[in-house]
Amino acid sequence: MLGALAALLEIEGDISVIAQARNGKEALNAVLAHKPDVFITDIEMPHMSGLDVAAELKRRKTGTRVVIVTTFARSGYLRRALESGASGYLLKDMRAEELAEAVRRVHQGLRVIHPELATEAWGEMDPLTDRERQVLRLAGEGMASCDIAGELGLSDGTVRNYLSEAISKLGAGNRVEAARIARTKGWL
Repeated sequence: MLGALAALLEIEGDISVIAQARNGKEALNAVLAHKPDVFITDIEMPHMSGLDVAAELKRRKTGTRVVIVTTFARSGYLRRALESGASGYLLKDMRAEELAEAVRRVHQGLRVIHPELATEAWGEMDPLTDRERQVLRLAGEGMASCDIAGELGLSDGTVRNYLSEAISKLGAGNRVEAARIARTKGWL
């Protein structure tokens, strides 16, 4: 997908692809090194998600505008993308010409959101805090509370409290079900 997307954009006379990356850390380093006007990313990537990269670029005030191109057509992901500083949120099934036009619009300082998602964005609000989301994501990957505590620099009891809160907020029976619910809604 990465090579195909780059090739399609290179066909456009006014768009240049200056770097490609296979994971979030590589992407962040490439943006910091090359300082592109627009950075196109997916949400799910190894080492760092596209949302994490977007948030880091926003935190560093790089000025690079972010467009997320993904298969996740969920309002929770859209909200998180916008909160992370993304200027565009598009679905992978769009035509190459539509993507190129979206990149141009984002470059001009406009926001571009896939029409189907724009109306869904006002759906159910994410009840989780950032820390609950971090803990629940790791629990959903099968990590034990003590391992999560070590990973995040928290006590085991604090991790259990965050998990308990997340389970309660989502009306789940356990951590696995809570992670599944949150992932389905686009909150993880």
